[in-house]
Amino acid sequence: MSDLKERLLPPRPASAINLRGDTAAASRPSASGRQPLLGVVDVTGLKKRGQGLKSWIRVDTFANTQVIEVDKFSMMRRCDLPARDLRLLDPLFVYPSTILGRERAIVVNLEQIRCIITADEVLLLNSLDSYVLRYVVELQQRLKASAVGEVWSQDSNELVRRRNRDSNNNVLFQNSSPDYLPFEFRALEIALEAACTFLDSQASELEIEAYPLLDELTSKISTLNLERVRRLKSRLVALTRRVQKVRDEIEQLMDDDGDMAEMYLTEKKKRMEGSLYGDQSLPNDGLSFSAPVSPVSSPPSSRRLEKSLSIARSRHDSAKSSSESATENIEELEMLLEAYFVVIDSTLNKLTSLKEYIDDTEDFINIQLDNVRNQLIQFELLLTTATFVVAIFGVVAGVFGMNFEIDFFEQPGAFKWVLAITGVCGVLVFLAFLWFYKRRRLMPL
Repeated sequence: MSDLKERLLPPRPASAINLRGDTAAASRPSASGRQPLLGVVDVTGLKKRGQGLKSWIRVDTFANTQVIEVDKFSMMRRCDLPARDLRLLDPLFVYPSTILGRERAIVVNLEQIRCIITADEVLLLNSLDSYVLRYVVELQQRLKASAVGEVWSQDSNELVRRRNRDSNNNVLFQNSSPDYLPFEFRALEIALEAACTFLDSQASELEIEAYPLLDELTSKISTLNLERVRRLKSRLVALTRRVQKVRDEIEQLMDDDGDMAEMYLTEKKKRMEGSLYGDQSLPNDGLSFSAPVSPVSSPPSSRRLEKSLSIARSRHDSAKSSSESATENIEELEMLLEAYFVVIDSTLNKLTSLKEYIDDTEDFINIQLDNVRNQLIQFELLLTTATFVVAIFGVVAGVFGMNFEIDFFEQPGAFKWVLAITGVCGVLVFLAFLWFYKRRRLMPL
């Protein structure tokens, strides 16, 4: 990995190497006594940034890696892409996961993997991200392994053909091409695998962190645990959106046969080359190139225009028929997308299960809080009833404390009788309230 990083890193500019010496020289006063500028401006770097040059990692079909610097417009002409597609790969902007099939390229924006896939090469933005380097290494390994597999398959097919020709004097297997994915689908498969693996690892880490925290929250409800669960839920929602976007993008591609047919870049390139070679090999009305052509027999301009229109129409019809045939033969890409759709759907189900567990924990906590709240309300109700009963003694004391004279005050046991009667009345009132609460089912008694 370190060797690959050293190969892929762009060389240090000379201005950066001599920056210390230039700064020291610039800090010396000039002959006129004026102090020069202390900052050193890298003019070449400014020019490069002004031109919009970006560093790209190029991997071709032979697993060769190269770091190139291409500006935006050259990349648009090279891959036949509009500016909005290149804007999806800009690391300064945050765009959702997208897979776009164009005429000559596939634009892939899946998490950390942002690349342009053509029939001959893969172009990635040069980055020190470990996922980008792993993508390059994995693509090289698979291209080399597929090259070895192709040679082995060709040798085995040739051996089988010789044996069949020797035994039956005919060839049983006419199709000698091995069954393998084209270059663009291999690169797309590695990008899908990297994105699905990255999202699944994040979901697994979130699960490992979430379940113990939720179990702790159910046993001890505190402000700290609630804050940790809130942060966990926000991370879960963000991750679920990213996984859902990747899943929707794959599902949208699987539902649209035309988009899948557009992604067969190798076949389209072969058809285009075949049509060009076919047009060059067409006979020129039975005339040789060395034979002189008289001006009388040369076709007029209207006939030449009609001929060029017929050639263009035939090319359009051949391209249309090739696109229709490619639409019918998309099982290869559909099976590839379906495999990773199952993987990303499994990750989404994992996150959905975690969200349901969080929702169940929140419901359980709310039930606990409601139970505590109900207990507090019941205690408050009992306390209010007891306060009402005690208030009866205050009313009696207030009545007998008024400034009037009665014969009942002259009896020696009057205080005891008043206290006993008031206490019995208070107990009866309290029991009446309890019976009312039980009948109305306001509290369990």
